[in-house]
Amino acid sequence: MADKKHKFAQNEDGSYYVDDQCIACDACVIAAPDFFAMNDKDGHAFVKKQPKNQNEINECEDALDSCPVEAIGRDG
Repeated sequence: MADKKHKFAQNEDGSYYVDDQCIACDACVIAAPDFFAMNDKDGHAFVKKQPKNQNEINECEDALDSCPVEAIGRDG
């Protein structure tokens, strides 16, 4: 389960975030490319944009559900 105390500073402020459990698998970027991006230099994903409507929230939820290590949180 993601921990907001360990989220990456690169995450856009808001509910969704990626924490230091990320293994850079790209699942979230594939599921929601408008909202998640990969930091190739440091080897982790981050939230580049927060959702603003229900369709966007659904995309972010798909990304959260696709994360194999539960590194995405929504209590940020």
